[in-house]
Order: sequence, then C-alpha cells, then structure tokens
Amino acid sequence: MKTIFFIIYFFIGLLYSQAQPFVSGKVIDSENGASIANVSIKKIQDSTFLISDSNGKFKAYGFGIYRFSKMGYKEKEVRISDSSFIRVQLHLNPSQLNEVIVSTNHLPQQLKYANTTIDIVSSKDIERGNSINVVDIINRVPSVFMQSGALNTNKIAIRGIGSRNLYGTSKIRAYFQDIPLTSGNGETTIEDFELASISRFEIIKGAGSSIYGAGLGGTIHIRPQRAYVNQTAIQSDLSMGSFGLMKGVLNVNHGSVKHSFRAVYSNTHSDGYRDNNTYDRQSFTINTNHFLNDKNEITVLASYVGLKGFIPSSINENAYLNTPKSAAFTWAQSKGYEDAQRGVLGFSWNHEFNNSLKQATSVFTSFKDAYEPRPFDILTENTVAAGIRSRLLGVKDKLHWTLGGEFFKDVYKSRNFENLYQNYPLGTGSVEGDKFSDLKENRSYYNLFFEVNYQSSEKTTWSLGLNFNKTSYDLYDRVLIDAKPDQSGAYDFKAMLSPKFGISHVFTKNISIYSNISHGFSPPTTAETLLPDGLINTDIKPETGWNFEVGTRATFIDNRLQLNVALYKLAIRNLLVARRVGNDQFIGVNAGKTAHNGLELVLKHQWLQKEAVVLNHYMAYTLNDFKFKDFIDDGTNFSGNKLTGVPASVLHTGLDLDTALGVYATINYQYVGRMPITDSNSLFTSAYNLTNLKLGYKQSINKNLKLNAYFGLDNLFNEQYASQILINATGFGGTAPRYYYPGNPTNYYTGINISYMF
Repeated sequence: MKTIFFIIYFFIGLLYSQAQPFVSGKVIDSENGASIANVSIKKIQDSTFLISDSNGKFKAYGFGIYRFSKMGYKEKEVRISDSSFIRVQLHLNPSQLNEVIVSTNHLPQQLKYANTTIDIVSSKDIERGNSINVVDIINRVPSVFMQSGALNTNKIAIRGIGSRNLYGTSKIRAYFQDIPLTSGNGETTIEDFELASISRFEIIKGAGSSIYGAGLGGTIHIRPQRAYVNQTAIQSDLSMGSFGLMKGVLNVNHGSVKHSFRAVYSNTHSDGYRDNNTYDRQSFTINTNHFLNDKNEITVLASYVGLKGFIPSSINENAYLNTPKSAAFTWAQSKGYEDAQRGVLGFSWNHEFNNSLKQATSVFTSFKDAYEPRPFDILTENTVAAGIRSRLLGVKDKLHWTLGGEFFKDVYKSRNFENLYQNYPLGTGSVEGDKFSDLKENRSYYNLFFEVNYQSSEKTTWSLGLNFNKTSYDLYDRVLIDAKPDQSGAYDFKAMLSPKFGISHVFTKNISIYSNISHGFSPPTTAETLLPDGLINTDIKPETGWNFEVGTRATFIDNRLQLNVALYKLAIRNLLVARRVGNDQFIGVNAGKTAHNGLELVLKHQWLQKEAVVLNHYMAYTLNDFKFKDFIDDGTNFSGNKLTGVPASVLHTGLDLDTALGVYATINYQYVGRMPITDSNSLFTSAYNLTNLKLGYKQSINKNLKLNAYFGLDNLFNEQYASQILINATGFGGTAPRYYYPGNPTNYYTGINISYMF
C-alpha cells in the first residue's frame, strides 16, 4: 500500500508541477536600472521563497502574488499572471541609502561597499523643497556648494574646485544618464533641467573615479525618471509664488511588459526679485525603455530646454545693503539677457552576453544656440556636439571589472557684435552693431578607462583604476582685420594618465571603512588660453591634483541611524587664475598651488517609525580648510591665504514629518560661514542663516486618483545675504567693485499636484 500511495503521490506532484506555468524576470532599481542581487522573493499563496541571482534574475513556478524585499528599497508586491519575462522595479527607501545600488563607477554595487565618497540626492530630497531651483537641493550635500545669482546665473564648487570660476561651472563633469553635459570647453550646466524629470543625483567628490577623465572637482550624475513598466498614469502640477512665479508641469507615463515611455513638459515664469530679472523657461524630456528580451535593452533619452532670462548681474556693496532689488546700472540700461535653446539626444544599448559579461554603449548628440546682449558687446553662440561611450563589464569569481572609452567632439561658433544701446533713447535696450569677432572651434577629447574591483575576502575589496585622456582644439579666426591679430591656431594638451587606488573593508554588516588615492585634472577653457592681444598662450597648463581620502559608513539602531564621515586632502598644482585685464575681460594664468583639506559628515536618524507618524532628521556638515599653498599672481604673494569664494563651514539640518492622515511637513536650516571675496583676504562676506518650511497634504481620493497640495516659505526669517559673489572684482572709471548678487528675501510658493493611474 505504501508503494502504491507513493506512486500516486509522485504522479500527482509531477502533473501539478507540469501544470504550473514557468515565470521568470529581473529585479532592477527603478531610477538607474541597475540589477539588484539577493532580493528576497516570496509567493504569498504558498510561501514559496527564492532569491534573485547576482544579475537580479529569478525563476519561479506558478502565477500569483509575489512579495519582493531588499534592504535599502521599499517592499513591493507584484501579481504575475502570464509567463512573459518581466521587470520588477524597486524604489529607494530614503532612510537606508547606504544599502542601495549605485552605478556611478559602472560597476554596480551597494553604496556601503564603495571605496569613494558618493552622495545620493534621492527623489525624496528633491521633494523637500520648491520645484523651481536646484540650488537648495544640491547644497544639502557636504562639500558641494552652489551659488545662484539668478535662475540662469549659477556656479558649483565641489571641495573648493570651481570656486574661482567667475561665471558658470567648470572643472566638474556632469552626465545626464550617459550623455555628457560638460562641453568640450570644460563648462557644465545642470540648472536648466526640469526637477520633475529627475529621479536622483549621484555625486562623486574629488578625483574619485578613474573613468570620467577631466573632472578635478568630481562628477555629477543626473538620473532621469525612468518609465515605469505595467503602468499608465498622468500627473499634473500647478504652482505659483512670490515675484510673479507661475509654473506648470505635465508628466505622462505608459508602460507595458516590454516597452515603457515617460514624457515630462514644464513651463516656468518668474518676474524675479530684482530689476531686469524676468525669467521664462520651457522644457520637454522623453525617456523610453525597450526590453527586447532578457538580454537586450534599448533606452532613448531626449531633452529640450528653451529659456530667456534677463540678467541683473552683480552690484556694489552700497547697492547690496541699501537697494538690493536694483540691477547693475549698465545691465539695466542695456536690458541684458540670455536667450538660449539646448537639446540632448541619446541612444543606449545594454546587452548581456552571459552572466559574466555585459556591454553598454551610448551614442549621443547635443546642441546649444544662445544670444546674449551684454553692456560691452552682444554674443551669439552655437554648439553642436556628438560622441559615443562604450564599456564592457565582466565578472570572474571575485573579480569585477569594466573596460571602455568615450569619444566627444563639438563644434563651437561664437560671434561678438557691438552693443549700441547708449546711442539710442533710454529704455530701448540692446541694439546690435557691427561684428568685430567671429571664431570657430573644433574641440575634442577621448577617454580610455579601466577599473577593477577584487574581493580578497568576504569583508575586503580592493580597487584599481586608470584613465587616459587626450584633449585638443583647433581655433579659426573668421574676422581678419589689420588692427587685430589672427587668433587661428591649434592647441593640443599633453595626454593625461590618471590612476586610482582604493580599498573598502566591512567590519560588520553595519560598519564599513574606505580609502582611496586618485589623480585628476582639468584643462583650461578657451578663454583662459587667449592672451589680451588675442594670441594663444601656449605655456598655459591644465590644473592637476591628487586626492587622498578616508571615510566610514555606518548604521545603528536597526538601520534607523545612518552616519557617514569622510576626511580628505586635495593637493592642486598649476592653479588656473582668472586675471582681470579690463571691464568684464579676463585671461587665465597658472599661478601656483592650493591645499584643500576637509571634513564631511552626514547624519540621518529615523526618530519615529509608527503606522500613524514617521519623523526623520537629517544633518550634513562641511568643514573646509582651503589655502593658497604657493600662489603669486601679478607680482603679489598670496601664499597662506584662504581660498577665495568658499565658506569655512556649512551646516544643513532639518526634520521631515509624514502622517497617516496625509499631512506632511519639512523644515530645514542652513548655516553658511564667511567667504573670502578677494585673494588678499581683505574682504569677506558675512555668515548667514536660512530657514525653509514646507507643509502639505496628500490624499488618495480613490484607488486611481491622488492629490497633493502644498505650501512653502523660503528664507523664513528674511535674512539678507549674498547668494553669489564675484571674486576679485575691480571697479573701472572710479566705480566701486561689484562683488554681490543679493539673495531673495522671504518668499512663498504654493501648488497642487494631481495624479491619475489608469
């Protein structure tokens, strides 16, 4: 009888297993698409349990509801009702960022195992403040300091690198997914992108990566919102606020098993706090994902930004203290502004040869057209760029490696015209006159990179990387007159070989320590290579530096308390200095060395985690000790002085409250220490304190319709402060130097967000 029952049981089991459909899929990060390994997967109906493999893949039998859970991500339940290969997207848990997957080095790994300082600005961080300006979001990251003179006048410094750039951001690389946002001239613009189209920022500080080339200060990765699979939804956001602010955003998502599409459109208008400060911007972003099969994925990313922003420029101390709303006199008279259109388009193909070898290739192009009337001239610019970035990623036992290259080429055309506004009645504004300059530049670079991680034990991982970069440009002067020398010529920088060595060690599952030594460089911009007589300065050299760093990442109290600490030393040689030779005219010179020593601290604590209420606290602190080590400029010795344009310390802290009733609140406070305005350290800005508050109410009207209404106050206590400074400004014709860009006084914004899921 036992034998008979066994045979019957065996055949019933066999028939049951054959009747169960076979299902398979892959678990990925919803924001960067990285595979997530070791995800716990439980079938609700029968408690079947399995784990995703090293590539995030899983196989199971039977339709039903499966629960996916992984430290660092929000738990998710998915109903599987057919046998198609599926993608399961997990969303970040902002309170456990040390556990999430980062891919800034192209070798996806948990952040806590990384051997460089990498900061994540999550979608939750983006939602904390207003949706107009990226400045407050970026400034929450230790050692990252973004100054903003207006919505279209910004510059970023990371660990002090970039602080000496007068207008805009340089010496820092940025990517929109895999598309470079840094021009062939080394200049970067990220503030034009619509925040509603961004899922998160991943920021590498210092020369901590060997795969991005010319980025001495670091690399900023902007991760666009990926389309969600198996979901169709539409979301709109309407907001208004102080200084004539009006903004509308429309976000559309449609996803199936194999194809998904997301489009974001925004329209922003502001009259501005200051005179000559009106700003209008429209942007459109499309991100599509196509899963051809379990081994191939194609992504298309397109973005267009059109803006017209008037420029109030910097003002002198008397105007800053007494009439901060005023624009600089000549900029107001000429009604100076920037009218620009920018676009990027990229195609990415990811292919998995097998579980041990993958490849990722991106082809991209971009353009920029700009028209900028200024008091001293009218500038027109046109840039067209194209490039390719490709890499292999391999795994062999405990060895993870990536090998690849990036080629970038752009053609830049600029023309300068006389501005005849002074010859016309007051109020006419800028009037274009004769052309006096017409330049064309062919700029190119290529990076070859290699990086390998070797896990010598369960707790220790070693990293070795190498980058080879070659940068060059050809300049063509297309206006030749007797009074002006021919600026045509070629400039070819020496090839740069930048190594990196790092190590990380996990003492316990909650505490890790890391260290790295890395080399970086930043070539001078075209403007810095031109002498006052228009000739090319063939003696100018790229800035170079070595980064030494040690840090720790730790979590305590059941992962409710997160602590990150980093100490670093960055030694810069051949410091590039913008020396003023005329009214708004500068040249570049190599003037010496700087020493950048600093401390970074991030503390996140989940005070309450109840069904009715969640209360989180965060704090970011930066302590800077940046000095000129050997700096002689134009015969004056500034050695030993503090580095210009960087605060000695920055503190950012805040509280986030979420309730089951739908009411939420966030309050954050920022302290910025004094900044030297001049290289002689004879003039400093005043330290300032900013407090921002946001209140809101979220509610699900039904299972398809959701509502989010909010109200915010920025600069709650009406602090007067300089939101940007122009270092080493010089007055001409007896006028006082224009150092200051006044920050906004107390201002409000309010809006409503409605989303509907079909």
